[in-house]
Amino acid sequence: MKLKITVYTLIAGLALAGCSKGKLSPIPQTFLSEAVAFSDSARCVQQVNGLYSAFKQGQMMAGRYMVYQDVRGEEFLNVTNNAVTAWLTWQFNLTAGTNEVNFFWNACYATINRCNVVIAGLATAPISGTLKTNMTAEAKLIRAAAYFMLMQLYAKPYTDGNGSNLGVILKLNAETSIGDNNQARTTAAIIYAQILQDLNDAEANLPSFYTNNSPTTLLNTTRAHKNTAIALKTRVYLNMANWASVITEGNKLVPAAAPWNAPTGVANGLNPSISSVFTVYSNNESIWSAPFTTLDIPGTQNGLGWYYNPGPNGGNEYELNLTGNGICADPNWSAVDARRAFNQVTSGRTYLRKWPKPAADADWSPIVRYAEVMLNLAEALARNAPGTSVDARALAILNSIRQRSDPTLPNFTPADKNALVALILNERRIELLGEGFRTSDVGRTGATYAAKGTVSSVAPGTTQYIWPIPLGELLVNRACQQNSGY
Repeated sequence: MKLKITVYTLIAGLALAGCSKGKLSPIPQTFLSEAVAFSDSARCVQQVNGLYSAFKQGQMMAGRYMVYQDVRGEEFLNVTNNAVTAWLTWQFNLTAGTNEVNFFWNACYATINRCNVVIAGLATAPISGTLKTNMTAEAKLIRAAAYFMLMQLYAKPYTDGNGSNLGVILKLNAETSIGDNNQARTTAAIIYAQILQDLNDAEANLPSFYTNNSPTTLLNTTRAHKNTAIALKTRVYLNMANWASVITEGNKLVPAAAPWNAPTGVANGLNPSISSVFTVYSNNESIWSAPFTTLDIPGTQNGLGWYYNPGPNGGNEYELNLTGNGICADPNWSAVDARRAFNQVTSGRTYLRKWPKPAADADWSPIVRYAEVMLNLAEALARNAPGTSVDARALAILNSIRQRSDPTLPNFTPADKNALVALILNERRIELLGEGFRTSDVGRTGATYAAKGTVSSVAPGTTQYIWPIPLGELLVNRACQQNSGY
């Protein structure tokens, strides 16, 4: 922890490069004091850009967060038994000292502190009020997203106890020196309240779009805008089972009927082709993506393509589960569904090829897609319907997403509300496969992690249902409480 806090002192992502030149240069030339780091608009923009870089690092949105979320579920089977690439997570055999448990926690809190440093620095920066407001909102949105990620793995679902159980450690002040590490965990309700406060502030203060309102504008895909904050709120409220609020937020982006396009802000909408969503990255369905290039790759064994692609483009780490409870074995998933085209057979195994590029020419990571927002809204509408009635709009949204990938399919005709909810949950498994939602969906619905391969099922309340708090935190933080059973 002390090492982490020392790292935090490097203002908003400017790394301390190499060693000094001894007595000739006692102060590293790449170090900027806080006053200099926020001394003008150009440097302030650099600090905010550094937040996006931190958020898309290998341990977070470059791929590992989504992988951890998904391989805990039943959709994938481990191939390599490689402890470096989430094998222990897949088999529910984690301890407080496991690398992924410690590294992910450290990465999230380092990113959160960078956000806090930027928020504090912008408060006194000599820049325009509009720019200051916009960039502070970006920092708050990234902070909210990082806290949400922590809550999905280290804390019981919000729906277990309605937020009364322990969450994680809430840090809202910039830490730029070594201080008191003894900070207790707060409740899930308090963490979620802070996440929503940050997202509400972000929605109010972010621009509606950057440069122009074209869906192909790079900035509108890779940088947060009002629609980004709204979309993330639908995700947060869904995990809280706050159906009314999901509907309120979802209505801002999803119209009452087709065509499915956001009525304001960036022209986000349901892309006509599911395949192009993962090849033409700055498309209108991508509300927020983490960009990568050949000169800016996620790093060895970090990117989504490495985990899910067969060689030579990937590491053959995880194959799709074609039997038992795996979604690929679902007989109702049409054989001619365009999403089946992502499933590639190589050497007798079936791999997910949503991210087809070689590791050295990295694909972008999807953080928020319009299709997810539609499914969030559909589920909330379905669950919020009176009695056992089937909500017509929820059903229309579900049919639109399904028929985008197979227009020959007839409309679903569920018998009642519960049947519609089950269809929506199943569609999430198909549409969002490999994009990092399975842990959240299992947890928020109070479900059991299904058995897979040689791994037994894991029920709510058992030790491995959530991750342990990292040993690295506990060694320096006497006030931090470990999760039960570890």
